[in-house]
Amino acid sequence: MTIAIIGAGMAGLACAEALTSRWTIVRLFDKGRGPGGRMSTRRVSTASGDASFDHGAQYFTARDPAFAPVVADWEAQGVAAPWLAVGPDAWVGTPGMNAPIKHMAARHDVTWGCRIEAIERTSQGWTLAGDGLSPDVYDAVILAIPAEQVSALIGTHAPDMAAKADAAKALPCWTVMLAFEKAIETPTDTIRDAGAIGWAARNSAKPGRTGPDAWVIQASPDWSTAHLEDDAETVIAHLSQTWAECMAITAPQPLSATAQRWRYARSGNAGTDALWDETLKIGVCGDWLLGPRIECAWLSGTALGNRI
Repeated sequence: MTIAIIGAGMAGLACAEALTSRWTIVRLFDKGRGPGGRMSTRRVSTASGDASFDHGAQYFTARDPAFAPVVADWEAQGVAAPWLAVGPDAWVGTPGMNAPIKHMAARHDVTWGCRIEAIERTSQGWTLAGDGLSPDVYDAVILAIPAEQVSALIGTHAPDMAAKADAAKALPCWTVMLAFEKAIETPTDTIRDAGAIGWAARNSAKPGRTGPDAWVIQASPDWSTAHLEDDAETVIAHLSQTWAECMAITAPQPLSATAQRWRYARSGNAGTDALWDETLKIGVCGDWLLGPRIECAWLSGTALGNRI
């Protein structure tokens, strides 16, 4: 059986892992330039060297008994480590948050930088439309993408699935990244739920990190929604000031200050693990089906692969 998976994040790759263990031929397509997605790591050149920022997901958990051994293997492979300063069940990728995604993707046939514009069902199977794609036909197609992007591809083929995706809207998040020449003395390395800030952390304090003192400041969902269309400079100024006030410090001029607007940051929860239509041979997986955690993305993708 040949299967095309649109989306090579945690859910898509977990689905591919489950499928290829059963002698299925799987190809993945992702619009990103490389592994990461919401587990991306950004590097910024500064006068004191490259600063590293996990500007999407900050950490992940391994509470499900099926996911725990996977994370233990990542730790053995050197691509994940516990972040005990945050909690006993907090894990991060090493040396960057995207390391587990890179590790998983290396074992699969992934085409990066490929935006799928449409999917079509023929008498022979499914075809994909996009720049530079060959006219291959697949027995099944899987969508492992944010809920907001599902309807455009499968709305005419599987309206019930599209309706579930439309009902599971994600919340946005503005993220500010600051790098400093010297480590700033602060009373803590993390902040949670403080005014406009939903989360802030000294990224350089995570296991395996190197480079200048780096901070990631993420706005709360409410603040991000209210200021979604603000310009980056305004967001940087406000969140930086709020962070400094929370830390009771006068922050020096940063080596760099950048911002990322995540329109689909915190996923919804459709109340099921995965969607699969045996007749159409079309499936959907992703964290938005189970909840806004990296672990949920893995569980969803694995559940769909096992079901198929």
